[in-house]
Amino acid sequence: MKKPPADHPPVSMVQVVLDVRDDGTVSVLIDHAPLAPPPVSGAWRRGDFVQIIDTASHDRAVPIRVTVHEADGASFTDIIPAIIRRTPEPVPAEPAPEAEHAEEPASNVVAPVEVRVTGVGFLPGEDIAVALVSGHTDATPSGDARVLLDPAHIAALAAGEVLFFGRASGTITARSL
Repeated sequence: MKKPPADHPPVSMVQVVLDVRDDGTVSVLIDHAPLAPPPVSGAWRRGDFVQIIDTASHDRAVPIRVTVHEADGASFTDIIPAIIRRTPEPVPAEPAPEAEHAEEPASNVVAPVEVRVTGVGFLPGEDIAVALVSGHTDATPSGDARVLLDPAHIAALAAGEVLFFGRASGTITARSL
């Protein structure tokens, strides 16, 4: 195997180890150092997975390697990639509207529509990608996901369905609009 040039730093990845106990509490190591739970809860729980991942990955800015050891002896490892966030282009300021071009009456404004998707397999509190991809939402403790969608946005994209993707569980749910 070829070595990288001396002027390149070595490749490294944050290592996260989660040990799940029978009672659902979790001990967390990040690069072999324990991560203390939030003072309010007193213990990490399985439902805190997203918060743990966000903390370890600096809000998904760096990739991490996660190893989970279940209480029953099962274990698995996964790589969670960093999310590339693009900064939007600045919108040029529009000239101030003239008095004769008054705003449309509020009756022409269409409120966003709530679309509720109930999916089996989402983890409680899991980060869920919403595709058109118009945003993100979190699963409720019962595994439901919901999002408010702007009908104008749906019409502009000619979207006929919405996808929910559970980032931790890999669960995908599709719903017609």
